[in-house]
Amino acid sequence: MTEDMHPYRTHTCGQLRLEDASRKARLSGWLHRKRDHGNLLFIDLRDHYGLTQIVIDVSSPLFETAEKARPESVLTVTGTVVKRSEDTINPSFPTGQVELRVEHIHVESPADTLPMQVAGDAEFSDDMRLRHRFLDLRRQGMHANIQLRSQVISSFRRHMTDQGFLEIQTPILTASSPEGARDYLTPSRNHPGKFYALPQAPQQFKQLLMVSGFDKYFQIAPCFRDEDARADRSPGEFYQLDFELAFATQEDVFSAIEPVLHDVFEEFSAARGVNAPPFPRITYAETMEKYGDDKPDLRNPLQMRDVTEAFRGSGFGLFARNVEKGAVVRALPAPGAASRPRSFFDKLNDWARDEGAGGLGYIIFAGGEAKGPIGKNLEEDRIAAIKEAVGAGDGDAVFFVCGQKKDAERFSAAARARVCAELGLLEENAFRFCWIVDYPMYELNEDTGQVEFSHNPFSMPQGGLEALETMDPLDILAYQYDIVCNGVELSSGAIRNHSPSIMYKAFKIAGYAKKEVEEQFGGLLSAFKFGAPPHGGAAPGIDRMVMLLAGEPNIREVIAFPMNQQAQDLLMGAPSAVEPRRLKELHIRLNLPPKLPGAKKTDDGSKEGEKAST
Repeated sequence: MTEDMHPYRTHTCGQLRLEDASRKARLSGWLHRKRDHGNLLFIDLRDHYGLTQIVIDVSSPLFETAEKARPESVLTVTGTVVKRSEDTINPSFPTGQVELRVEHIHVESPADTLPMQVAGDAEFSDDMRLRHRFLDLRRQGMHANIQLRSQVISSFRRHMTDQGFLEIQTPILTASSPEGARDYLTPSRNHPGKFYALPQAPQQFKQLLMVSGFDKYFQIAPCFRDEDARADRSPGEFYQLDFELAFATQEDVFSAIEPVLHDVFEEFSAARGVNAPPFPRITYAETMEKYGDDKPDLRNPLQMRDVTEAFRGSGFGLFARNVEKGAVVRALPAPGAASRPRSFFDKLNDWARDEGAGGLGYIIFAGGEAKGPIGKNLEEDRIAAIKEAVGAGDGDAVFFVCGQKKDAERFSAAARARVCAELGLLEENAFRFCWIVDYPMYELNEDTGQVEFSHNPFSMPQGGLEALETMDPLDILAYQYDIVCNGVELSSGAIRNHSPSIMYKAFKIAGYAKKEVEEQFGGLLSAFKFGAPPHGGAAPGIDRMVMLLAGEPNIREVIAFPMNQQAQDLLMGAPSAVEPRRLKELHIRLNLPPKLPGAKKTDDGSKEGEKAST
């Protein structure tokens, strides 16, 4: 054994090559896999950088040590690098032309029997993976995802810095703010009965930085929201590329971030195409009509058209009656679908019923005729108008969605995706960005009848104070926008309201008294009264972008230590109970809900809903 070597390694497990043959080397890593060939024992030794095959002869006094070592034990191995025989070369690995002949082996850390395997492609439950995340992260796919995440963040930092943006950190302990989700609250020991809030976003702080005279700000910002999990949103915390510019128009914001997104996605796209800037600008009204939602997947080429007037007073009584009651009709083209068998249309009709709709009506254009129940009952001039509106020709079909506007939009979006999938029209290996612009400033709460902010309360209304004073609030548009990629919303953003008078009026329309505005946003308002530049920005979600680049269907696959669907950290045991003395010094007394019938036992043996006292 060579004593002047590094105590753990001279090379990584992904480093040795054919030119290293005959050299002494020392490797340290995890026992990935063993293969016993009788006289020879082969071990794949793995570290962060790759795999190297090591080999031990049965005659070696080290054979028993290696044979007894369990998978995932940590080994330090010293030996001579040798060229593999031609029939054993493995071109799948960079180290596949060589192996290490063992001369010394030391078990640094033996592994117990594994609760889940690291080697191989076996599937395990989410709870198992999260409870043993340190094992899950050793697996090749997960390990690669976290590396990708790090590389993407580093690239974003370089691109933003190269554009002159300053990276500035904003507070984690702050005041509660109505950002649209529940805050995570932290009690104050020194101020009994008062709480800090973890920031849902650095919204007010980044605006204050603009007021402070900084021109371009960004940070990889942690954000905290007490909201339910879904495939593209992790409960608890997430990270975003938060940025803001002073003296900026909406187009300035777009011009600043578009090349960054394009270049980073192109850098890590693995040969998938990325549409070049400028990205399409689609108004909110247009996207709801053409795509049915405000997160359109532009890889899907199908675009709907409003054909409500073609059915008003028409011979197709079902739609005509609904239109008179305020319904809308959306037409969805299906290119080439006329050649499909009747079962194709019946299948889609059954799917629509399963989705809670009455069905999915259609017209088939074939042989110069309009076939199907709607085609037979609708006047020729109306059919011609529909055909022209959607750009259909002979050999195509058109599906129809009829209902009240919001219901029709929801279902038509699902129908667009379904028809695209059935026809195999979705563009593969591509990232397609677009901006959704001109969001309504306000919306009507159907339960309360109250006018509410529809997007971001800090946005500048188009038309400024005059619009707020003279227009119907529901007709006012805002300088608000979303960036969307492949049907995933990456970010909301806006040109901010930097005028106190406009801010007071905007919040008054949404039901906030002047005193409430001053209490909740006093710091921001005060700053605006001492000279505030026009400013705007956005904050694309890091987690969602890495999820897209990794080709993963769930955001948990690109986060090192995510919570589960119930916002629990199964590895660390959070959230957890705290000792009564800790609650006492925080001036908190628990008032838990009464015990619920059939409450499930929790991991600590107590039952959900048990009343606690301090």
